[in-house]
Amino acid sequence: MMGRKAVNLILLVALCGIAAVGWTVQSDPSKPNDVFLPNMVESVPYDAFAENPNYADGKTLQQPPDGAIPRGAVRLHYSTGTEEAKRAGQELRNPFLLTDTEAVRRGSVIYSRYCGVCHGGTGKGDGPVAMRGFPPPPAFTDAKSLAMTDGELFHMLTYGGENMPSYATQVSQEDRWKAILFVHIIQQKELAAAAAAAAAAAQAPAPLPSPAAAPPAQ
Repeated sequence: MMGRKAVNLILLVALCGIAAVGWTVQSDPSKPNDVFLPNMVESVPYDAFAENPNYADGKTLQQPPDGAIPRGAVRLHYSTGTEEAKRAGQELRNPFLLTDTEAVRRGSVIYSRYCGVCHGGTGKGDGPVAMRGFPPPPAFTDAKSLAMTDGELFHMLTYGGENMPSYATQVSQEDRWKAILFVHIIQQKELAAAAAAAAAAAQAPAPLPSPAAAPPAQ
């Protein structure tokens, strides 16, 4: 094994060498620094928006080929229309459950970003966009909304319907399912509140009849 004196001698020589290099390469503000690894400064590949002579259109970013889908996405074999929405309602199932608190939390975030502007915080169709003249959507607690399956709701989020546009490009498939979970949370809360209000009204005492008016003085 190498002795301690030999190790110290090697370290001393290395230190002297570094000091000598630092002495000879002195900084000069009027001259640029020496570049030892230029590839860390100048990118070897083409930048995303740089011109690229390797392609016919001269662009680095290329359109995906026909039929390509994002990694992790599930291709949907549906189109627009009522019949396709019904078919989606029969065939598609929400991969997330209402007991998944993290999925519900994420759904609340998606809802507040993309849905609440029209549907409102409680799903009554009283969001700020609807209050400024855009046709309001139906309340989540009306009969038609309550009868819609998760597959139908997912179809509407994906392809749009009536006055609602498609959100396929803004919201991922996974987040669409999670937003639907939060819609169910809103429905449950609003139905429970309505039931409580009806029960309270039924238990309230009947108002007393108003006293008869006194006859006019003779």
